[in-house]
Amino acid sequence: MGSMKNIRVAEGFSTVVAEQPVEYVERKGVGHPDSLIDGIMERASTDLSKAYINSTGKILHHNVDKGLIVGGSSNVSFGDGVITKPIEVILAGRAARSYQDIEIDVDGIAIKAAKDYLKEHTRFLDLEKEVIFQSKILKGSADLNEIFDRNTDVPLANDTSFGIGFAPFTKTEKLVLETEKLLNGAGYKEKHPEVGEDIKVMGVRDMDEISLTVAIAFVAGKITNWEDYEDKKAKIHSDIRDFARKIAGTEVDVVINNGDNRSGKAYITKSGLSCEAGDDGSVGRGNRVNGLITPFRKMSLEAAAGKNPVNHIGKIYNILANEIANDIVSLYPQVKECNVSIVSQIGRKIDDPKHLDIKISTERKEELDNIRKKINDIAEQSLENIGYLTQEMISGKHSMF
Repeated sequence: MGSMKNIRVAEGFSTVVAEQPVEYVERKGVGHPDSLIDGIMERASTDLSKAYINSTGKILHHNVDKGLIVGGSSNVSFGDGVITKPIEVILAGRAARSYQDIEIDVDGIAIKAAKDYLKEHTRFLDLEKEVIFQSKILKGSADLNEIFDRNTDVPLANDTSFGIGFAPFTKTEKLVLETEKLLNGAGYKEKHPEVGEDIKVMGVRDMDEISLTVAIAFVAGKITNWEDYEDKKAKIHSDIRDFARKIAGTEVDVVINNGDNRSGKAYITKSGLSCEAGDDGSVGRGNRVNGLITPFRKMSLEAAAGKNPVNHIGKIYNILANEIANDIVSLYPQVKECNVSIVSQIGRKIDDPKHLDIKISTERKEELDNIRKKINDIAEQSLENIGYLTQEMISGKHSMF
């Protein structure tokens, strides 16, 4: 392929985030309404992709990257709860409904995908009675269909946009991500069924001091009274502190459900989800594809979930940028921080971006000069293999949030 003129490897020009005085990092857990709708629309895309392949032999054009969870209402007290107004899930976007003379039941596939996803990722929702599903997925635009269908060896970009990735994670980033994964992990749920899926973790580092503010929607049916709530919260608090100390290497200040007060206001829900009582969710408002919201980093605001995995670079380039950054830091430990940005042009082959920028921070400049060529090669190699990402995404290998 030879050296591509549109790859630039340069020195990072600012203090690496891990060495800056302050850092904020957030993660919206798997049951947060923004994460739920991301997960639902991504499942709709993968299920549509599979159905298209089964019936036509190829993935047809679709972008189901819009969607809304409209929160319901509930009455909850210690010991029990009831959802009085159902949660609504509205699926939106564009998808091909036919190919030659083959029809595809887009709405049926998408709604089943939504139900399957909620079944797998929540424990206390009655999907028949407590959730209403509706599909507003329409036929795609002719010009995007045409770009998608143009018979080229490499797909042509669906959009002019950019993807961003960075590595390695800082201590704070790792801590925020892993804390949510701990609390939402199957093992922890067995020990603590009262911990709902709707969890949000905010990490703040000021110099060497890290604090975590954690919101947990407790499951009312698993808690008998205020004392029981306080006891269970205290146990989880000490679990998080022990866990955080392991990752951070220092004491971490932890606060759970800071909005609670002694007059009996506790964060409890029937389902373990805040969307049962008025909290809404929208695709792309939550975590980036690396699982975090990182205001002290470069970010793309693309909603990756639900975009087609063949030629939508709003999805592909975000995944690819993170892959390249992680490959570089795992191969070259002398790289303290790696930032990758990739920009496309609509209609241009996806393995030939308009520009790919890699910023590398090392202790000394000559450390970068020694590996500059190799880093360029890693980027080229990744672009040459970009087709594999589509298969990996359809098989669910890459999380979009």
